[in-house]
Amino acid sequence: MNTEHKKASLLEKIAAFIVDRRKGFYLVYILLIIFSLFSSNWVSVNNNLTDYLPDATETRRGLTLMDDEFTTYATADIMIDNIACNDAQKLCKELEKIKGIKEIAFDDTDSHYSDGYALFSVTFDGASTDEITVNAFEETQSKLADYDTYISASIGDEDSRRMASEMNTVMIIACVIILAVLLISSHTYMEIPVLVLTFGAAAILNKGTNYMVGTISFISNSIAIVLQLALAIDYAIILCHRYTEERETKDARDAVITALCKSIPEISGSCLTTLSGLATMGFMQFKIGLDMSIVLIKAIIISIVVVFTLMPGLLMSFSSLIDKTHHKSFVPKIDRWSKCVIKARFITPGIFAVLIVVCFFLSGSCPYAYSDAELTTINKNESQIAREMIKNTFRRTNVLAVVVPSGDYEKEQLLKKELEEYKEVDSVTGLASVDAMDGYKVGDRLSPREFSELTDMDIEIVRLLYSAYAANDESYGRIVGGIDNYKIALLDMFDFVFEMIDEGYVSLDDEMQEDLNELRDKLSDGKKQLKSDEYSRLVLNLNIPEDGDEAFKFLEVVRNTAKKYYADDVVLVGNTTSNYDLSESFSRDNLIISVLSIVFVLIVLFFTFQSAGIPIILILVIQGSIWINFSFPTLQNNPIFFMSYLVVSSIQMGANIDYAIVITNRYAELRRKMHKLDAIKESLNLAFPTVFTSGTILASAGFAISLFSSSPIIASVGSTLGRGTLISIALVMGILPQLLVLCDFIIEKTSFNLKDIRKDIKEHVAIGGKNDEE
Repeated sequence: MNTEHKKASLLEKIAAFIVDRRKGFYLVYILLIIFSLFSSNWVSVNNNLTDYLPDATETRRGLTLMDDEFTTYATADIMIDNIACNDAQKLCKELEKIKGIKEIAFDDTDSHYSDGYALFSVTFDGASTDEITVNAFEETQSKLADYDTYISASIGDEDSRRMASEMNTVMIIACVIILAVLLISSHTYMEIPVLVLTFGAAAILNKGTNYMVGTISFISNSIAIVLQLALAIDYAIILCHRYTEERETKDARDAVITALCKSIPEISGSCLTTLSGLATMGFMQFKIGLDMSIVLIKAIIISIVVVFTLMPGLLMSFSSLIDKTHHKSFVPKIDRWSKCVIKARFITPGIFAVLIVVCFFLSGSCPYAYSDAELTTINKNESQIAREMIKNTFRRTNVLAVVVPSGDYEKEQLLKKELEEYKEVDSVTGLASVDAMDGYKVGDRLSPREFSELTDMDIEIVRLLYSAYAANDESYGRIVGGIDNYKIALLDMFDFVFEMIDEGYVSLDDEMQEDLNELRDKLSDGKKQLKSDEYSRLVLNLNIPEDGDEAFKFLEVVRNTAKKYYADDVVLVGNTTSNYDLSESFSRDNLIISVLSIVFVLIVLFFTFQSAGIPIILILVIQGSIWINFSFPTLQNNPIFFMSYLVVSSIQMGANIDYAIVITNRYAELRRKMHKLDAIKESLNLAFPTVFTSGTILASAGFAISLFSSSPIIASVGSTLGRGTLISIALVMGILPQLLVLCDFIIEKTSFNLKDIRKDIKEHVAIGGKNDEE
């Protein structure tokens, strides 16, 4: 149609403005890209999944409590191969002299020495990111350079740097794959630079605007840019192909304007399913879903804006080169496949029905992991290799903290004693049970006579100290009733004596002063880690896995045991508690994701196709692909990280369904002009290049993440995404066409036209109004 003789619509005016003012848009994007290159370094990344647990969970409450009340020092496990026990002990003493190392646990028991392997359990003077810890760790590595070592530690930001490096590799691999796929599926060679520039700009802008979100998770930071390229590439391809079609009959400017006008509604409709699928993650109780939802939705929106505002100008600027570099399509026709699909239309849907019922139950038994302790990856970093070697050589310890109200050392000792009786417990550390002197524990209650004998202090001085303590504690009845029967916990009495010594009220002989100073340092460290004014914590070393039913059941045993002494004032903190809370959160989030993703997509499809039958068919196919995808871990007895299901099922339902929409749209258009069998054959041929391009890129991106990421969590998301996309492509290209043909009469009966409905409503209202007048 000649636009000169027809008044331009608002959309055409906007498209013309974008094309004609392209140099202005170039300038804006250049400035935004420069800004984003700097602002991408402002992004704060959180590497701790437990920070995203709801505030009401025991793990979140416990971690907050421990951060506020206790000091937790950084630790490292260092295993040295091919070393004699005596040499290991000498080396241990050398390492303990390093500034920043508090202590190193090592002895000749099988917990620290076995068959030429020595295990040093190092405790530093600061937290994992403190400068004193980082410097001490680096000096330790330097001193051990000549030894065959395996070091398992999370010191500094090494994990973040390693993850960034791995994802850069994934990004390069993904770009190579994308270029190869675009080369195969493109119509001209010079449209590839246009696509690359478009998505390069979108990716940089998305990464550069992440700082606006605040702190983002390491998962979002790692995979968002790859998923952005894979999920949003369709939008640029749609506009590019539209331009190629329009260019056959129009000059370059009109072709770009017309292509943009036609693409805006098509792309906007296509992205709605993707956005709705991603939006469902925002309703998760586990807040990392909201984190990923915001980052990925922002990525999709930025991609669409760039496609609408930057790409038209690029197409115009590159138009002459695009015209000169046309080539034959390398995507083959799939006539044989179409014939096979049609011939099998009465057989394979029945097989598919049985398959999805079986896979529904198999996927329901999918083995999920809630930590990365038992997960494996194809690519392993040095820390993972070290952790596995240490685990295989020495028994791995599962640490659990029991936080209780402080002040009653007798209760703590009784609780410690009872917990030590369980076979799942190797040891229990509590401040009240720390050895003091001459066989006494610091929680033991001593009379003045016993304290005098322990410290060799004069009994009269000790009585005065006990009287002063009672007066300070406002326990005046103790003074009146006889101070000799007054018993005070050794820890409290030592604190009071240290205070009196500092103020000059008490003096001791040199030997006793030296002993007490040593004990004072020991108690000071112990109190920082195990006692505050309000709370005490007992640290349990368990010999059971961190994850699984056995560990979760034992949590209840520990909690019920502690409640006998402290009622409901008990908080458990550890990897097992975290995993339990994640599993409980997953049970709810799984249901929400499954229901909302289907409902949201169903609504979009209902209005897109103006049919009640088509949405159900499309949902059935994609939901079937999800069930099949998550049946594999069950059949392989291979646990996957629970987030993989939540993320990948959302992406499959929100993005993979676009492949089904492409075929169904083509079929709906062609069905008006030809027989249903001819329509489905032609639909498959026309839709295959789009499905092939988009599907190959998304699947390749997923598998690249799985192959090159050493993070079990991220690798698990990548492998399930890659596999799920391939399954979706197979079902969309095989089962969906058969269902469309077989259900053709149902589709026809359940279709409606919104314009006709609105017209009927207006007529009904008009008739009703006329009757009222009469």
